[in-house]
Parts: sequence; C-alpha cells; structure tokens
Amino acid sequence: MNRGFSKSFVRLWLLIIICGGLWGCSGKQEARIIRIGHNQSVNHPIHIALTAFQNYIHERLAGRYIVQVYPSELLGSQTDMVQLTQTGAIDFCVASNAILETFSKDYEIFNLPYLFASQEAYHHVMDDRQITDPIFGSTEKAGFIAVTWLDAGTRNFYTLDTPVEQPSDLKGMKIRVQQSPTNIEMMRLLGGSATPMGFGDVYTALQSGIIDGAENNEMALTDNGHGDVCKFYSYDMHQMVPDILIGNQVLMEEMPKEAREIFEEGFALVNQVERKEWVKAVEQAKERAVREQQVEFIYPEQRPFVEACRPLHERVLKGNPRLKPIYDAIQKYNEAYPSLEKACSESKLAEIE
Repeated sequence: MNRGFSKSFVRLWLLIIICGGLWGCSGKQEARIIRIGHNQSVNHPIHIALTAFQNYIHERLAGRYIVQVYPSELLGSQTDMVQLTQTGAIDFCVASNAILETFSKDYEIFNLPYLFASQEAYHHVMDDRQITDPIFGSTEKAGFIAVTWLDAGTRNFYTLDTPVEQPSDLKGMKIRVQQSPTNIEMMRLLGGSATPMGFGDVYTALQSGIIDGAENNEMALTDNGHGDVCKFYSYDMHQMVPDILIGNQVLMEEMPKEAREIFEEGFALVNQVERKEWVKAVEQAKERAVREQQVEFIYPEQRPFVEACRPLHERVLKGNPRLKPIYDAIQKYNEAYPSLEKACSESKLAEIE
C-alpha cells in the first residue's frame, strides 16, 4: 500500500468512525465527542494518563463531552494525526518535538543536546509556564496549540557490541537518529555517522548490521526488542525531549469557560499521571533489559560529550534570536539543579543483582 493511499484510507476510516460517533450522523447530538490519538500501546504511560483524562472528563462533564482515546496509531502516523488535529477532524493528539519543530522553529530549542543539566532542571523548566507558553502557543496560526507536556525520559546511546564511554567511541559508528537536522548535527559533532530512519525500521537495521546502534530511552530498548541485539546502553543523557499533547485551536477557543477550566485541570492530570507512570515504566524496562536481554548499562563522564556539542547551541541561538531569553531562563534552572555526575548509577541495578 503506497503512502498516499494509506493516508486517504485513514481519513476515510476516520470519517466513518466520526459519523458513527454521532449516532449515525442523524438526530440531535447530546454530547460532543472528543477524539485523542497517539502512537503508543495501551500499556504505555501516555495511554494510561490519557485514560485518566478520559475518566476525569466523564466524571466532571458527563453528558456534555465524551472522550475517546485511540492508541497504537489507529488514527494514522503522528504526522497524520497532527494534520487531522489542525483541521479539527480529531481534537487532540500526542506529537513528538521533532514533528512540531516543522511547524514552529521555537520547538528547536528542546532538541538541543545537553540543554538541561539534570532531570530536575528539565522538569522545573517544563513546569514553568513563563518559559513554555510562548513555545506552546507558537503554532496557533497552524491551527493547534500545546496543552501539556509529557515526560519521554532521557535519550541515550545503545550499541551492538562496542560500549560508548567517550565521544571518540562513536567514531565510524552508524547511529540511527530521528529525522531532525539538530540530531544529525549532534552526531557529526560527536564523531559518529547519523543515519536517520523511521523508528519501525530500527530493529531490522540493527539485526542486519546496517547500523551500529541507536539512541532512545529505556523503553525503546526493551519494548521494541532492540536490547535483544544491542548489549550496551550508555547513559550519556544527551537529550531530554518532551512529547507534547496538542489540541485543535478552534475547539479550545470556542469551548465554554466552565468546560475549558475542567479540561485544563484534566491536562494537568495527564501530566501528573504520565510522569508517575514513566518512572515505574523505566524501572521495569531496566530490570527486563538486565534479566532477559543481558544488556550492560554504562555511566560515562558526561562533560566531554557536552563540550563537543556546545557549537550547536551557539548555531541555533544565532539562527533564532527569539530563543535567547528562553535559553537564558533555562540556564538559571541548570544552575539551581546542576548535574549530579553519574546520579543514575545509584540505581545501577544493585537491587537486581
């Protein structure tokens, strides 16, 4: 099936379920159906959080709004879902920062490697609406806005048979990265060879040796079988990039004030639940990686990686001066919550061993 036909099929199928949700497209609509799409499984922290949102809206706005959550790309790819949210064909979806960067260059700042000194700094920045609101609202003209952020953990390198303990270890390695200019430049600065490809192709590329490794969080390592072939996971923590829940701009603008306030409370609940579930999911993924996949976790000195990527910060800020005040505000949080070198080594699976 070619991509064009696939997109048409998704839209046709969506139209069918929309009409079905309106009681056969006939009669009086007693409740507004709210459709939310994402690309994760029903066991993922994102789905668990959106289900909590679904229940919250049902409790508070029963008879007025009915929330329906569609996991596992049932409404199409992330790109498809963002486009459908733009037009109002669906109401909300979870989008990656890399996709949103194509709609607003302001999102580019979150893709910067080593932007945050620690996870504590990262969380405080993302919770500071004075920092995030200008970015979250920068896509209004595109037809959607961000309503909350979701923790996607830290992105780290994992490789087939060569541990990454310093940037020079990446020399000559073909590493899969997201299809983002920032990520490609990051790999160049670190000495590796960036190989952009769709996430669904990564396992086969690793297994066949087309690539030497990838970079992602712990759940990508385990849930997608990457740990079956990659035996070293290096906590260089080069990125802490949020996923974003976006909503249709017209829907949000036209929503009655009382309902909008309850939805805002629901968005805060999504954030809280997802972050708690993320912590549990990471612990489970690490335990599985060690016990079942025999993955070795490595905790390298981070400073050489940080220094190698510093020119990328300068280039992005020069290319988009609007980001400078936001960048400076982030540095204040970095000073307040500095990196605890090898902090995650405290959980170096001692409890597992």
